[in-house]
Amino acid sequence: MIIVTLTDPRDPQATALLKQSHALMQSLFPPEDNFYLDIADLIADDIWFFGAREGDQILGTGALKSYGTYGEVKSMFVADTARGRGIAGAVLRQIEDQARELSLPVLKLETGNVLHAAHRLYRRHGFVDCGPFGQYADAKSSIFMEKPI
Repeated sequence: MIIVTLTDPRDPQATALLKQSHALMQSLFPPEDNFYLDIADLIADDIWFFGAREGDQILGTGALKSYGTYGEVKSMFVADTARGRGIAGAVLRQIEDQARELSLPVLKLETGNVLHAAHRLYRRHGFVDCGPFGQYADAKSSIFMEKPI
């Protein structure tokens, strides 16, 4: 059974997944189009970081960063060996629940244009394309999405 809970991103298993995610993003996109948060940046009062566990093993991560008027989905990643099992969906539902608890009216995200599985996941969960937001500039390797909460 998959359990999603608040998790410290410095947990060695969470850190390992985040490093895998960062390496993947670095291999796919130019440095100026990489917008992931470093592990130290995920430890902040306006960020809720979640780990999806099966037993004592963390298989997926995701985070919510609150900007007060909206929340941003960050650090979504699932271990290669655990993909296709609904883990990303479970993490995303937890992020949505946290956003509701914070009374955030909308969730937004930026994802890479070649991350087709991520696009399908977000669309299945009600996200639609939108324009750049916050600190993001329009970039050809980015897709921006949002969902009212």
